[in-house]
Amino acid sequence: MDLSGLTVAELRALQDQVKQALKDREHQEQVKAREQILAIAQSAGISLQDLLGAQSRGKSTAPKAKVAVRYRHPSDALLQWTGRGRQPKWVQDWVASGKSLDAIRV
Repeated sequence: MDLSGLTVAELRALQDQVKQALKDREHQEQVKAREQILAIAQSAGISLQDLLGAQSRGKSTAPKAKVAVRYRHPSDALLQWTGRGRQPKWVQDWVASGKSLDAIRV
């Protein structure tokens, strides 16, 4: 296919058509794969609930909740620490200078 004779508008329209065709084709392939998987499960005597239930027993893929910041540097608000894990260098320096962690608690 020779695209050199097309205008920018025609190329953009072709690009939109390609994106839509890809989306449609991917959907069709997903539907086909789902039907094949269900047919295999049924021929093996496995119910849909059993098939999907095996997934839920695994590790959760849900995103973990963020932990709230407990300490913040007094002069640079970008320096923060949740109080978990190793102390950042700025917290170590703060404590080493004889200052209390309660002074920077949020």
